[in-house]
Formats: sequence, C-alpha cells, structure tokens
Amino acid sequence: MKICAIGLRGIPEIMGGIESHCQQLYPRLVKQGISVTVLARSPYVDQKRYSYESVEVRSVWAMKSKFLETFLHTFIAIFYARLWIKPDVVHLHAIGPALFTPLARALGMKVIVTHHGADYDRQKWNAIAKFILKLGEKMAILFANELIVVGNSLTDKLKLENPSKAFKISYIPNGMLPGFAGDIPESKLPTDLGLDKKSYILTVGRLVPEKGFHDLIDAFNKVNTNLRLVIVGKADHQDSYSSGLLQQASDKVLFAGRRSGAELHALYKHAKVFVLPSYHEGLPIVALEAISAGTSVLLSNISPNLDIEAPEDSYFAVGNIDQLSKKLEIIDTLNLQLDQASFLNKFNWDKIANATYRIILKYKYKSEV
Repeated sequence: MKICAIGLRGIPEIMGGIESHCQQLYPRLVKQGISVTVLARSPYVDQKRYSYESVEVRSVWAMKSKFLETFLHTFIAIFYARLWIKPDVVHLHAIGPALFTPLARALGMKVIVTHHGADYDRQKWNAIAKFILKLGEKMAILFANELIVVGNSLTDKLKLENPSKAFKISYIPNGMLPGFAGDIPESKLPTDLGLDKKSYILTVGRLVPEKGFHDLIDAFNKVNTNLRLVIVGKADHQDSYSSGLLQQASDKVLFAGRRSGAELHALYKHAKVFVLPSYHEGLPIVALEAISAGTSVLLSNISPNLDIEAPEDSYFAVGNIDQLSKKLEIIDTLNLQLDQASFLNKFNWDKIANATYRIILKYKYKSEV
C-alpha cells in the first residue's frame, strides 16, 4: 500500500502545523506497513531525495512565493506523483492544495484530503485568494474520496452544510507529544536568551498576522511585570508585518527565531504560561505541545481553540488586548489547571495514526477508482 503526501513544505523539523502533523503521522503509518512518499518543496529541504524514519522524502521544484508557491507546487507534484510514484492514494494537505483534487482524480488516483483549517479566514489573503481557498474546500468535499478534518467544530459545520457528503467527512484531530511530558532540566533553555524557569511568557508560531502576536505584544507592554515575552518562530516570507513585529524587540520582548529539539522542549516546559492569541487555527499543535509539557495556556476564543476544551479561565476574546492584558496581570489567580493525562490520551498520535490508517485501507487496491 503506497501513499504520496502533497501540500506540506517537507519534514522533519520544518516550521508549520501541517509539517508537524506529517512528521508525527507518517512514521507511524510506515510502521503499520504503508509506504509513504512526501513530495517536499525544494526551497525548504537540502537534499533531492532522503529518508526520515523510513518515510521517503523527494524534493520537487517550488517557487518561494507568498501567493503562488502552494498552488504551483501542488500542480507539479500531482503530475510527478502520477508519473513516478504511482501511489494507491494521494494525500493532500490543506484546502489550497485541495483545489487540485479533481485533477488528481482525473489522472486516475484516489485522493484523501486533510483539512487543516479554514485558511480563507487568514488575514494575509485578499478577496481573490479567499475565494480560491473556499473553492479548494468545495473541491475537497465534492471530489475527494475521503475528507479528514482536524477540528471538531469545523467537522460538524461541514457535515451540516454538505449533508449528502457527510458520510466521507471524518474528524481526526492533531496530537500531543508525549515526549514533552517528561522532565527536561532548566539548563536546556537556550543560553543566548538568558532565561530562568518561570521567568517568561511563551508563544510559538510563524510571524504572520493571523497568529495575533501584535495583540500579544501590545497586551504584554501594558502589564507591569518582571516577566519577559519570548516569541519563537519566524516568517516564511519577510514582509512589512513581520518586519514591524521584529522592530518591537526589546530587553523584555525577545524574538527567539526557530527553535527545535531540547531547546523547544525546555522553552515549553519552563514557561510561566503559553499564550496563543490567534485569529485562525485548524487545531493548534503549538497549544497541544504546551499542554504536553504541562504548561498552562491562555488561548483566544476562536472555535478551533475552544475545541481543545481548556478551563474557562484559559480563554480570552480574540483581538481584545485589554482582556488579555488583564489576564496576564492576574495570571497567578486564574484557574488554568489541566488534566495532562486526559489530554495526552485524547490527543494521542498513535490513535490518530490508527484512525488515519483505517481510512487509507479502504482504498488499498488501485483498480477501485
């Protein structure tokens, strides 16, 4: 049984929720006997062809462009898959790549789409881009053999809006990292940041408007606190927004760039609180990673964040800087206690891989198009 994954930048350790999802999912599917080939975008990987935990990764040319990169790469990758990979199933990630679901079906391939969130809600997109993304969602619903959705609320919404296609829409969430639940010493914190345990507020993500880091910086700057704010992540494409954010760096507002491995684990583990002020998510892996590490979270009250079902005090109105500032000011009085074991069981990557495996196996034989 062979599947080909398209729509991600690549794996491993490449920034992004979809990339983190695939890095956890595909090695588990390989262990269950499925052959997986990831078609990565050439600007994000250093080798033409390599293996990561028995997942084959091939670099396919892509133009590094904010607006054209995803669509152009997907178009090329679908033909590459048909001609050279010849998979039983093409696995498309996100509704941008899903625009090409009819093309993959017309070329005789079965298609599973994983819907990672309503990307048309992202602030960076203009009206034309939003229309195209909505069309991609519709193409997935109409033409994919199966549609996996990572958000519970979004799954219910799509089933309600498309009752005749509800039978092929499945909710399978993102997962947590059980390895982050283990202890890691404070000494593993990045030395260049000069941080101590519980001395900082953490957020993680790309420097794009929908993550709401501008709101977090404004809220943090209104609080009289000895804590520091650490923002982990960078921009894929440098623009006026990311440049404006970086200009707000100070002794108390630290931009830490991309971090991974033990450094990232330690940053999660020893933070005072993790904050995600985003306007758009699918099911936020970074919040699940923080909970994996046993760290309290503050989340904007958008539906995908509410799907996590953190305590009531963990939520604030999206875009409400005053409310977020107040929560940061009284952080020690809030009820942010989480049942870590329960979350680890609910958002378990092994269970997620098993559920995905069962869907893939429906399309084991190529003759069934």
